[in-house]
Amino acid sequence: MLNFLAIDAGGTSTRAIFLDASGRCVGYGTAGGGNPVSRGIGPALDALIEASGKALSGTREVPSQALVAMAGASLELPTNPYRTRFLTLGLTGTVMIESDLLAAFYSGTFHDDGLALIAGTGAVGARIAGGQLAEVADGTGWLLGDAGSGFWIGQEVARAVAAALDGRGPATSLTDLVMAELAIDVDPLARAHGRLRTQQQLILKVYERSAIELSRFAPLVFVAKNDAVAQDIVERAATALAQTLQAVSPNSTASEGPGADYGDGHGTELPLVFGGSVLTKGGSVAAAVARMVATTDTVNTTKPVLVHDGAVGAAVLVLKRHGVEVDAGVFTRIQESLAALRG
Repeated sequence: MLNFLAIDAGGTSTRAIFLDASGRCVGYGTAGGGNPVSRGIGPALDALIEASGKALSGTREVPSQALVAMAGASLELPTNPYRTRFLTLGLTGTVMIESDLLAAFYSGTFHDDGLALIAGTGAVGARIAGGQLAEVADGTGWLLGDAGSGFWIGQEVARAVAAALDGRGPATSLTDLVMAELAIDVDPLARAHGRLRTQQQLILKVYERSAIELSRFAPLVFVAKNDAVAQDIVERAATALAQTLQAVSPNSTASEGPGADYGDGHGTELPLVFGGSVLTKGGSVAAAVARMVATTDTVNTTKPVLVHDGAVGAAVLVLKRHGVEVDAGVFTRIQESLAALRG
């Protein structure tokens, strides 16, 4: 019987699953970031092998085929270095590289057509047709886009606090939360060269870190539930994410090509999968996006399914890509057996 390695390789963590052709997951392991773009090819491969080794521990079986799901920038990398390393684990077949967007989508459904919206540190929307990425919107990074992402929200929080401190914007409870996060004392009277010392400390502490670290402030908008400034940020994030999703919907003027005519708003509802901490942990954002999408004629979708990573989807992908039919029963078997392994 064929056995498979399915790996969800993220920027900060890697998840590996060992499963058979029936969809039964028999091994699971984790390691650090496995994305070669952010980690480098050597450390990324080390993480993939570490997680896979853990998934294979306790069994004498060896993987027949392997599949690694990772971010789009890594999809064009040659697979030879991967196969060479996986041979050390007894791999007898090939290694396939697939998109982490597809892995996230298939973590929420076994169907081959639908929509996915991922909002973590970055933000991206995708239309899936026939099991392939038919169209992608945003995911362009913090300089060019990622509207509604954790970075985008965190930056809006920092900007709102800076504006509140010098009177350019309304007062907000986000100020105290950000100051506590950065260990800055708030003194409304102390000034230096005309500027509040508190604001000067904010400037120094923000700029001494990399820009992407602004995403650390994103969760604060969910803490400040009754704050008008925080709620405005949440609503604008949801609007941006809804626009990203609508841009890849099958009835959008931008959507053309394979599968663009399915789910016409009057027929079968398309599966809709939400992933990333902004949507899975920030319930108010997910609810707002779902509400906005439901009030348009652009797309006819099911209720969003929330997924926390692409582990299930990587397992679904490795089976599908090797000719194994994944129906409701197989999908449930993957979900339940993997959940048991994770504990």
